[in-house]
Amino acid sequence: MKKPIGIFDSGIGGLTVAYAVKKLMPTQPIIYFGDTAHLPYGDKSATSLQVYTIKTIDFLIEQGCEIILIACNSASAAAYELAKEYAASRAKIFDVIEPTVKYVSQNFANQNLGLIGTRQTVNSQVYAQKIKEKNANITLKSLATPLLAPMIEHGFFNNQVSKSALNEYLSNPKIQDIDAIILGCTHYPLIKKEIDVFYQQKVSIIDASNIIAQEVKNFLVNNDLLNQKQEENVKDKFYVSDYTLSFESTTKIFFNQKINLELYKLWE
Repeated sequence: MKKPIGIFDSGIGGLTVAYAVKKLMPTQPIIYFGDTAHLPYGDKSATSLQVYTIKTIDFLIEQGCEIILIACNSASAAAYELAKEYAASRAKIFDVIEPTVKYVSQNFANQNLGLIGTRQTVNSQVYAQKIKEKNANITLKSLATPLLAPMIEHGFFNNQVSKSALNEYLSNPKIQDIDAIILGCTHYPLIKKEIDVFYQQKVSIIDASNIIAQEVKNFLVNNDLLNQKQEENVKDKFYVSDYTLSFESTTKIFFNQKINLELYKLWE
Protein backbone atom coordinates (compact mmCIF):
# COMPACT_ATOMS: atom_id res chain seq x y z
CA MET A 1 0.00 0.00 0.00
CA LYS A 2 1.79 3.08 -1.27
CA LYS A 3 -0.81 5.44 0.15
CA PRO A 4 0.02 6.88 3.59
CA ILE A 5 -1.48 5.86 6.91
CA GLY A 6 -3.24 8.81 8.55
CA ILE A 7 -2.76 9.36 12.28
CA PHE A 8 -4.25 12.15 14.38
CA ASP A 9 -4.52 13.43 17.93
CA SER A 10 -4.93 16.78 19.65
CA GLY A 11 -1.18 17.17 20.05
CA ILE A 12 1.98 15.23 20.84
CA GLY A 13 0.27 12.19 22.41
CA GLY A 14 -0.44 10.59 19.07
CA LEU A 15 3.26 10.80 18.24
CA THR A 16 3.68 7.77 20.50
CA VAL A 17 1.42 5.90 18.07
CA ALA A 18 3.17 7.35 15.02
CA TYR A 19 6.53 6.29 16.41
CA ALA A 20 5.29 2.76 17.14
CA VAL A 21 3.86 2.49 13.61
CA LYS A 22 7.11 3.62 11.99
CA LYS A 23 9.22 1.38 14.21
CA LEU A 24 7.12 -1.65 13.30
CA MET A 25 6.56 -0.68 9.65
CA PRO A 26 9.45 1.58 8.57
CA THR A 27 8.57 1.32 4.87
CA GLN A 28 4.98 2.50 5.40
CA PRO A 29 4.49 6.27 4.85
CA ILE A 30 2.42 8.23 7.38
CA ILE A 31 0.65 11.57 7.55
CA TYR A 32 0.25 12.92 11.07
CA PHE A 33 -2.16 15.67 12.07
CA GLY A 34 -1.91 17.29 15.49
CA ASP A 35 -5.01 19.35 16.21
CA THR A 36 -3.07 21.62 18.53
CA ALA A 37 -5.65 24.41 18.10
CA HIS A 38 -8.02 22.34 20.25
CA LEU A 39 -5.71 20.60 22.71
CA PRO A 40 -6.27 18.93 25.03
CA TYR A 41 -9.12 16.76 23.74
CA GLY A 42 -9.69 15.24 27.19
CA ASP A 43 -11.76 18.14 28.52
CA LYS A 44 -13.89 18.62 25.38
CA SER A 45 -17.49 17.45 25.01
CA ALA A 46 -18.33 14.32 23.04
CA THR A 47 -20.08 16.45 20.43
CA SER A 48 -17.02 18.64 19.93
CA LEU A 49 -14.78 15.60 19.60
CA GLN A 50 -17.08 14.14 16.98
CA VAL A 51 -16.87 17.37 14.96
CA TYR A 52 -13.07 17.51 15.24
CA THR A 53 -12.75 13.85 14.30
CA ILE A 54 -14.95 14.01 11.20
CA LYS A 55 -13.28 17.15 9.87
CA THR A 56 -9.81 15.69 10.44
CA ILE A 57 -10.78 12.43 8.74
CA ASP A 58 -11.95 14.43 5.72
CA PHE A 59 -8.57 16.20 5.63
CA LEU A 60 -6.60 12.95 5.85
CA ILE A 61 -8.71 11.31 3.15
CA GLU A 62 -8.04 14.33 0.93
CA GLN A 63 -4.32 13.67 1.53
CA GLY A 64 -4.76 10.16 0.15
CA CYS A 65 -5.07 8.16 3.40
CA GLU A 66 -7.15 5.00 3.19
CA ILE A 67 -6.22 3.80 6.68
CA ILE A 68 -6.69 6.27 9.55
CA LEU A 69 -5.80 5.84 13.22
CA ILE A 70 -7.64 7.83 15.87
CA ALA A 71 -4.55 8.11 18.09
CA CYS A 72 -6.47 9.52 21.03
CA ASN A 73 -8.49 7.71 23.68
CA SER A 74 -10.88 10.64 24.22
CA ALA A 75 -11.70 10.92 20.51
CA SER A 76 -11.89 7.14 20.24
CA ALA A 77 -14.40 6.99 23.09
CA ALA A 78 -16.56 9.78 21.68
CA ALA A 79 -16.31 9.38 17.92
CA TYR A 80 -15.01 5.98 16.77
CA GLU A 81 -18.38 4.43 15.95
CA LEU A 82 -19.50 7.58 14.13
CA ALA A 83 -16.19 7.80 12.26
CA LYS A 84 -16.39 4.18 11.10
CA GLU A 85 -19.85 4.73 9.65
CA TYR A 86 -18.97 8.12 8.15
CA ALA A 87 -15.83 6.92 6.34
CA ALA A 88 -16.96 3.36 5.61
CA SER A 89 -16.66 3.52 1.82
CA ARG A 90 -13.51 5.66 1.78
CA ALA A 91 -11.16 4.61 4.57
CA LYS A 92 -10.55 1.92 7.20
CA ILE A 93 -10.72 3.52 10.65
CA PHE A 94 -8.83 2.21 13.69
CA ASP A 95 -9.10 3.46 17.25
CA VAL A 96 -6.88 2.83 20.25
CA ILE A 97 -9.51 1.32 22.56
CA GLU A 98 -10.77 -1.75 20.67
CA PRO A 99 -7.30 -3.30 20.13
CA THR A 100 -6.32 -2.57 23.74
CA VAL A 101 -9.46 -4.21 25.12
CA LYS A 102 -8.84 -7.27 22.94
CA TYR A 103 -5.24 -7.42 24.15
CA VAL A 104 -6.05 -7.21 27.87
CA SER A 105 -8.87 -9.75 27.59
CA GLN A 106 -6.44 -12.23 26.03
CA ASN A 107 -3.50 -11.55 28.35
CA PHE A 108 -4.91 -10.41 31.71
CA ALA A 109 -7.97 -12.59 32.33
CA ASN A 110 -8.95 -13.02 36.00
CA GLN A 111 -6.80 -10.08 37.09
CA ASN A 112 -7.25 -6.63 38.58
CA LEU A 113 -6.45 -3.82 36.15
CA GLY A 114 -6.04 -0.11 36.68
CA LEU A 115 -6.87 2.54 34.08
CA ILE A 116 -5.70 6.14 34.01
CA GLY A 117 -6.95 8.56 31.38
CA THR A 118 -8.69 11.84 30.70
CA ARG A 119 -12.06 12.71 32.19
CA GLN A 120 -13.69 12.13 28.79
CA THR A 121 -12.25 8.61 28.52
CA VAL A 122 -12.89 7.55 32.11
CA ASN A 123 -16.36 9.09 32.39
CA SER A 124 -17.46 7.47 29.13
CA GLN A 125 -17.04 4.04 30.80
CA VAL A 126 -16.11 2.68 27.36
CA TYR A 127 -13.21 0.57 28.67
CA ALA A 128 -15.33 -0.89 31.47
CA GLN A 129 -18.18 -1.73 29.10
CA LYS A 130 -16.03 -3.31 26.40
CA ILE A 131 -13.91 -5.30 28.88
CA LYS A 132 -17.10 -6.61 30.52
CA GLU A 133 -18.34 -7.78 27.11
CA LYS A 134 -15.23 -9.95 26.74
CA ASN A 135 -16.21 -12.06 29.79
CA ALA A 136 -12.59 -12.34 30.88
CA ASN A 137 -13.35 -11.84 34.61
CA ILE A 138 -11.29 -8.66 34.74
CA THR A 139 -11.86 -6.14 37.52
CA LEU A 140 -11.19 -2.61 36.22
CA LYS A 141 -10.34 0.25 38.57
CA SER A 142 -10.41 3.61 36.78
CA LEU A 143 -9.11 7.05 37.71
CA ALA A 144 -9.35 10.30 35.75
CA THR A 145 -5.96 12.03 35.67
CA PRO A 146 -6.77 15.32 33.89
CA LEU A 147 -3.54 17.15 34.69
CA LEU A 148 -1.23 14.65 33.01
CA ALA A 149 -1.95 15.28 29.31
CA PRO A 150 -1.61 19.11 29.52
CA MET A 151 1.51 18.66 31.64
CA ILE A 152 3.09 16.40 29.04
CA GLU A 153 1.90 18.61 26.16
CA HIS A 154 3.83 21.50 27.68
CA GLY A 155 7.01 19.46 27.99
CA PHE A 156 6.81 18.52 31.67
CA PHE A 157 7.79 14.85 31.66
CA ASN A 158 10.67 12.95 33.18
CA ASN A 159 11.20 15.71 35.73
CA GLN A 160 10.16 16.67 39.24
CA VAL A 161 6.82 18.11 38.09
CA SER A 162 5.71 14.90 36.43
CA LYS A 163 7.05 12.80 39.30
CA SER A 164 5.00 14.77 41.85
CA ALA A 165 1.83 14.61 39.75
CA LEU A 166 2.20 10.87 39.22
CA ASN A 167 2.84 10.17 42.88
CA GLU A 168 -0.33 12.06 43.76
CA TYR A 169 -2.50 10.26 41.21
CA LEU A 170 -1.09 6.75 41.50
CA SER A 171 -1.37 6.82 45.28
CA ASN A 172 -5.13 7.29 44.99
CA PRO A 173 -7.06 4.51 46.81
CA LYS A 174 -9.23 3.97 43.70
CA ILE A 175 -6.45 2.24 41.79
CA GLN A 176 -4.65 0.19 44.42
CA ASP A 177 -3.98 -3.58 44.43
CA ILE A 178 -3.70 -3.95 40.65
CA ASP A 179 -1.75 -6.40 38.49
CA ALA A 180 -1.48 -4.11 35.46
CA ILE A 181 -2.35 -0.56 34.45
CA ILE A 182 -3.75 0.62 31.13
CA LEU A 183 -2.32 3.90 29.88
CA GLY A 184 -5.65 5.27 28.70
CA CYS A 185 -4.17 8.30 26.95
CA THR A 186 -1.63 8.28 24.14
CA HIS A 187 0.34 11.01 25.92
CA TYR A 188 1.13 8.68 28.80
CA PRO A 189 3.81 6.48 27.16
CA LEU A 190 6.02 9.56 27.50
CA ILE A 191 5.90 9.01 31.28
CA LYS A 192 5.86 5.21 31.15
CA LYS A 193 9.31 4.90 32.73
CA GLU A 194 8.24 7.09 35.63
CA ILE A 195 5.11 5.01 36.15
CA ASP A 196 7.25 1.86 36.11
CA VAL A 197 9.53 3.37 38.76
CA PHE A 198 6.55 4.27 40.95
CA TYR A 199 5.34 0.66 40.87
CA GLN A 200 8.90 -0.67 41.30
CA GLN A 201 8.45 -2.80 38.14
CA LYS A 202 5.80 -4.90 39.95
CA VAL A 203 2.82 -3.78 37.84
CA SER A 204 2.58 -4.48 34.10
CA ILE A 205 2.14 -1.34 32.01
CA ILE A 206 -0.19 -1.65 29.02
CA ASP A 207 0.88 0.76 26.28
CA ALA A 208 -1.77 1.10 23.56
CA SER A 209 0.64 2.64 21.05
CA ASN A 210 2.44 -0.66 20.49
CA ILE A 211 -0.83 -2.60 20.48
CA ILE A 212 -2.49 -0.45 17.82
CA ALA A 213 0.64 -0.51 15.64
CA GLN A 214 0.59 -4.32 15.70
CA GLU A 215 -3.14 -4.32 14.93
CA VAL A 216 -2.59 -2.18 11.83
CA LYS A 217 0.35 -4.28 10.68
CA ASN A 218 -1.75 -7.45 11.04
CA PHE A 219 -4.45 -5.85 8.90
CA LEU A 220 -1.96 -4.87 6.19
CA VAL A 221 -0.31 -8.29 6.16
CA ASN A 222 -3.61 -10.17 6.11
CA ASN A 223 -4.78 -8.06 3.16
CA ASP A 224 -1.44 -8.19 1.33
CA LEU A 225 -1.03 -4.41 1.62
CA LEU A 226 2.22 -4.06 3.56
CA ASN A 227 5.01 -2.28 1.71
CA GLN A 228 7.99 -4.59 1.29
CA LYS A 229 10.43 -1.81 0.44
CA GLN A 230 10.84 1.92 0.92
CA GLU A 231 9.19 3.86 -1.87
CA GLU A 232 11.36 6.56 -3.41
CA ASN A 233 10.25 10.17 -3.00
CA VAL A 234 7.54 9.16 -0.52
CA LYS A 235 8.04 11.04 2.73
CA ASP A 236 6.21 11.18 6.03
CA LYS A 237 4.34 14.43 6.63
CA PHE A 238 3.46 16.16 9.88
CA TYR A 239 0.75 18.81 10.12
CA VAL A 240 -0.48 20.90 13.05
CA SER A 241 -3.50 23.17 13.27
CA ASP A 242 -1.56 25.60 15.48
CA TYR A 243 2.21 25.76 15.98
CA THR A 244 3.65 24.86 19.40
CA LEU A 245 7.30 24.64 20.49
CA SER A 246 6.68 21.49 22.54
CA PHE A 247 5.33 19.66 19.48
CA GLU A 248 8.46 20.40 17.48
CA SER A 249 10.80 19.39 20.32
CA THR A 250 8.90 16.16 20.97
CA THR A 251 9.07 15.08 17.33
CA LYS A 252 12.86 15.33 17.65
CA ILE A 253 12.78 13.06 20.72
CA PHE A 254 10.86 10.37 18.83
CA PHE A 255 12.39 10.54 15.39
CA ASN A 256 15.94 11.66 16.27
CA GLN A 257 15.83 14.40 13.67
CA LYS A 258 14.19 17.73 12.98
CA ILE A 259 10.75 17.14 11.51
CA ASN A 260 9.34 19.60 9.01
CA LEU A 261 6.05 20.70 10.58
CA GLU A 262 3.47 22.14 8.21
CA LEU A 263 0.89 24.51 9.64
CA TYR A 264 -2.55 23.70 8.26
CA LYS A 265 -5.31 25.85 9.71
CA LEU A 266 -8.08 23.33 9.31
CA TRP A 267 -10.57 25.50 11.19
CA GLU A 268 -10.31 28.65 9.09
